[in-house]
Parts: sequence; structure tokens; C-alpha cells
Amino acid sequence: MLVMTGTGTGVGKTITTAAIAALAVAGGQRVAVLKPAQTGVAPDEPGDLADVVRLAGGDVTTRELRRYPDPLSPEAAARRSGLPTLDPGEIARAASDLDTGHDLTLIEGAGGLLVRFDGTGASLADVAWSLGSLVIIVAEAGLGTLNATALTAEVATKRGLTVAGVIIGSWPAEPDLASLSNLEDLPVAAGAPLLGVLPAGLGTASREEFVAAARAGLSPWFGGEFDPELFAGWASAEK
Repeated sequence: MLVMTGTGTGVGKTITTAAIAALAVAGGQRVAVLKPAQTGVAPDEPGDLADVVRLAGGDVTTRELRRYPDPLSPEAAARRSGLPTLDPGEIARAASDLDTGHDLTLIEGAGGLLVRFDGTGASLADVAWSLGSLVIIVAEAGLGTLNATALTAEVATKRGLTVAGVIIGSWPAEPDLASLSNLEDLPVAAGAPLLGVLPAGLGTASREEFVAAARAGLSPWFGGEFDPELFAGWASAEK
């Protein structure tokens, strides 16, 4: 079981979740993806889980616990809409239920690790702790990502969580100096290895192209072929 969190919104967390799921499915594993709270999406609109199924395949089991129409934190969106909030116990029970019938369960948070689910301040960190799950941090490539990654990792560690690694969720076609430097510095900030780099725009790929890119961009830990040292050398040479 893996808890997927980001250093913020729009960092490529759903694409990264789908990529991990796609490789696991390709390897013959039974995969489930749990999205506790989907915000900013109307009841009849496709959400993040629809993207996961589109990219990773229909064999992936998906479950969404709450959906709120406003693009806010789950707590704020629930308060504004008058819909029920979530608590870590409900999320943990749903994750455990899925995990009993699957080889890999991925839990995708909303935004960062401490985004609030309810008025008590419950967050994805509480879910990860109650499940004893490893945490994957999905980070941005460029300037400012080191501080956000270090803060996320420090909070996780202080709460008794284990950060398994960091993944860059959207690598630019033309990386700048900060992005290239961060290939070396992000693992230091996270206190955990760089487990992958996924190219920007991957969400528009066909399923076959997506699986190939996931294999190239994710660590052997996920069934991929990514080597951080080789990638850093290639990226610098291309620049």
C-alpha cells in the first residue's frame, strides 16, 4: 500500500499514480486506486480516477469516497457545499478493504500531506500513519521545489511516517538550470531516493505510449527502468 502525496496542487500526482498503477498491471498485479476526496469536479464530470483508468487500463479498481464541486481543500469544499466531511478512519477502512483483494493499493491525496479533510485537522498524514503505509512524494521540477519537498518530508518523518522516495511528476521539455540541479538536490531534500521522472504532457499519451513512458520514467522499485544517474547525465547533455 502506497500513499501518494504532492508538494502542492498541479504537480503531476494523478499522472504519477496512474503510471505506477500501469506498470503494476503490466506486471500482472491486481491494482486498486483510492481517491478519498475529489474536489473541483461536478457530480457528472470525470475526475482523477477517470484519468487513472484511461491511462492505466480498465483492470484497475477505483474508488472515490467524497466529491465536492468547489476547487478547495476537502474541508473547505465540504463546509461550503454542506456535504459530509471525511475522517481518517473511514479512509483507512476503505483502503484496507481494497487491499484485501489486490496486490497493490494506491491512495491519492488532494494536494499536500497536511491538507485538511475535516474541522479537526485530519489529513492524509493521519491516514498514512493509521495504515502504516509508505509515502511517495510527487514534486515539481524547478525553482522552489526543494523547500516544499523538505517541508513535506520533515512533517512526514516527525509524524512517524516513512518516505519511500520522491518522483518528479512533470519534467519540462526544456529544463532550466534549477530543474537540472534539483535532480541531485531533491533526494537530499526528501531524505529519500529519486524514484522517477515523468515527462510533462504525459496525460495526453495513448495507453501504449503511457506505459512505455512510465517504464522509462519510474524506478525498478515500481517495475520500471529509470536510473537517476543516467537520467541526470542525459538531461545535462541535452541541455
